[in-house]
Amino acid sequence: MTFMAILQSGINELLEYLSAHVLTCLVPAFFIAGGIAAVVSTGAVLKYFGPRAPKHLAYGVASVSGAILAVCSCTVLPLFVGIHKKGAGLGPAVTFLFSGPAINILAIVLTARKMGWELGLARAIGAVVFSIVIGLLMAFIFRKEEAASGDDGGMFEGEEGKPIGHLLAFFGTLVAILLFGTAAIPFWSKIAIIMALLSFLAVVLTQWYDGDEVKEWLTETWKFVKLIFPILLVGVFVAGVLKAVIPQHWIEVSVGGNSLSANLLASVFGALMYFSTLTEVPIVKAFLDMGMGKGPALALLLAGPSLSLPNMLVVRNVMGTKRTIVYVLIVVVLATVTGMAFGSITG
Repeated sequence: MTFMAILQSGINELLEYLSAHVLTCLVPAFFIAGGIAAVVSTGAVLKYFGPRAPKHLAYGVASVSGAILAVCSCTVLPLFVGIHKKGAGLGPAVTFLFSGPAINILAIVLTARKMGWELGLARAIGAVVFSIVIGLLMAFIFRKEEAASGDDGGMFEGEEGKPIGHLLAFFGTLVAILLFGTAAIPFWSKIAIIMALLSFLAVVLTQWYDGDEVKEWLTETWKFVKLIFPILLVGVFVAGVLKAVIPQHWIEVSVGGNSLSANLLASVFGALMYFSTLTEVPIVKAFLDMGMGKGPALALLLAGPSLSLPNMLVVRNVMGTKRTIVYVLIVVVLATVTGMAFGSITG
């Protein structure tokens, strides 16, 4: 394999991605993520982790916080440290730690778009269920070591956010634009529907959002584009290079099919590797094209975004070595079992 052939493989993958996914998939998703950052109050969400919050509420909010807060594997760490030290309790804090990067709205949308709705849906459901199970197991295993919860010092009080109806109208319209933009419907029908949705969005913004909020939304969207898009393009290019460099039979032998060893290897690989935001999607897609089984692919997608060696080092400083080892083992075991179950179902 010559250098030019390897380079051409990366370029071809990049061109295919840009033509097929950017306009109809990523652009609406970036606007949704920017809206989350701009109009959803972080404090209004995080205050529900406090020791005075009911357990079902704390775990419930923590498990979907990734979609609400749009955090990535790097930004989740200081938030995790903050809520844990301020009295959130080990269980809800660990639930948040896993869920934050795992259910990133951009990652779920891109997974479904690139690898099929079954894998995207399985990743979303798996991330939510995983996060709750992991948090409950950690709280149970270390229940004797958990100090009695004290007062949270009014953590994150004073932020209520916008009315739920205003948020539903705003985000519902953006999600509808994303869904119709990627739907297999006639071109002019798609254009007419999207134009109608954009008109409705303009009414929503005019009636319920002031100029500063709209400006902040656009600013946050642009921040996501600058932060994520260049890294994502690098990831897509690397995925194309991997297709040319890695022998296909290696993938088929190592993580092909749906064996225990294939799913375990994918889970361990995902846990140790560091993936920048969204780069796991094109890389896993490349592995799928080369013969990776759907079960191992899901196992990697569940273990990868929430764990990495740098992530483990930071978590160890907060929770200690023993708890970190148990946390990593739980993630790897659950990812392996879930991957095998998904592989059996999708066959």
